[in-house]
Amino acid sequence: MQPVTKARLQIHFCVLLWGFTAILGKLITLPAMALVWWRMVLVAGALLLMPPVWRGLRAMPMKLRLAYAGIGVLVALHWLSFYAAIKLANASVGATCIALGPAFLALIEPWLAGRRFDPRELLVAMAVVPGVAMVAGGVPGHMRAGLAVGVLSALFVALFGSLNKRLAGNGDPLTVTCIELGTGALFLSLLAPLLPHTGPAFPWPDAHDAWLLLALSFGCTLLPFTLVLVALRHVTAFAMQMITNLEPVYAIVLAMLLLGEQRQLDGWFYAGVLVILAAVFAHPFLHRKELAPAAAELLGTSEGHQLD
Repeated sequence: MQPVTKARLQIHFCVLLWGFTAILGKLITLPAMALVWWRMVLVAGALLLMPPVWRGLRAMPMKLRLAYAGIGVLVALHWLSFYAAIKLANASVGATCIALGPAFLALIEPWLAGRRFDPRELLVAMAVVPGVAMVAGGVPGHMRAGLAVGVLSALFVALFGSLNKRLAGNGDPLTVTCIELGTGALFLSLLAPLLPHTGPAFPWPDAHDAWLLLALSFGCTLLPFTLVLVALRHVTAFAMQMITNLEPVYAIVLAMLLLGEQRQLDGWFYAGVLVILAAVFAHPFLHRKELAPAAAELLGTSEGHQLD
């Protein structure tokens, strides 16, 4: 098998694993705060066992460590709102909201990167508006709070994705991930006492949740992250972005097959999803010439899955 073909299949497999994050988020019975905290602690703890991560930490200037720590807070807020959306609605709604990330990115990145705004990016952002309206019309009333929280999670994706791209190349990806997720866990530890809750903020998971958390943390986070780092040596950034844009598609199909969520949503929801995905896939085509080959910075622009 040709290296490029193998790399593309590898990335598809990783995106499929990322698609399972929404499914696992629905199946894990822990509240969103505890789910995210355990996921961040497990992944950051595993990374701290790797000698290259410690070498990367020692080599990184303090100012850069603090910058990545700040991004880690945004990652924590993204995951918290993403899994809250799934708990309030369902996996399909959460995955659809993630598809809005590139639309927010089109508006936010020029501002954060300090470059001129491209009218094509406004076109992409505007194109998702009717899709969001259709999705809202196809979601039962009791799930609309989840949809709103999910849209907020997509905004956080765009924020930390833009900042990660701005700092791309300044640190080893595994070291950066360790800093961001470790800081995110610390941030949630400080945030938890300020929020109302019954019982401990971070309860120990039972056997059922423990196995699912391990699958989420290692099978859907560290494993695909490592595989993608290898695959990026053989594919262009354009190919990477087009494949990763399939993540909501995989998640929604998995939710239909494994959770039967199509019975909770009507045709307007799925029509809106198609409109949103059409706009999302148009974005990399509009910027194909501007995408550099094999850009590892794309590892920070989705559900942290790429971070993750």
